[in-house]
Amino acid sequence: MQPWRFLRITAGDSRETLWRIVEAERLATAEAMPSRTAEFLKLKVEGIRDAAEVLVAALMPDREPHVFGRRTLPEMDLASVACAIQNMWLLARAEGIGLGWVSFFDPEAVAKHLAMPAGARPVAILCLGPVAEFPPAPLLETQGWGKRLPREEVLFEEVWPEGAGGTPTAY
Repeated sequence: MQPWRFLRITAGDSRETLWRIVEAERLATAEAMPSRTAEFLKLKVEGIRDAAEVLVAALMPDREPHVFGRRTLPEMDLASVACAIQNMWLLARAEGIGLGWVSFFDPEAVAKHLAMPAGARPVAILCLGPVAEFPPAPLLETQGWGKRLPREEVLFEEVWPEGAGGTPTAY
């Protein structure tokens, strides 16, 4: 149903404004996690300035009410944009191109900067371009922000197992 759109950001001044919006949220997020502030601040968002391509993924305003599944699962359009991003990520990787998903920013500030219509919602800033090498494991895993869970913690048979809980293990 494609309830999403992508905006290609090429102008240096526009990228710089996006970087400032992201940097402000990066600093606010770091402050909100006092036990790991220094570690969080090591995460850089320079790709917004330096990447060969910068795209902003957004959900459309006034999306069609008949997006399949939305009657009972209103977040289906968000799932759709996530699938579109994942497909792009897989294709980029297959072609030897890096893709970084910037996920911390003020959506209202980004929407205003990009002159999005009322109700449109930016959900991702994507930085694409050549990379010297791909890391052997995801960056957030190698920096201690989480780790891949074993299959038995994410795949269940028939019913939710007793004691499996609803929250991921903290790392």
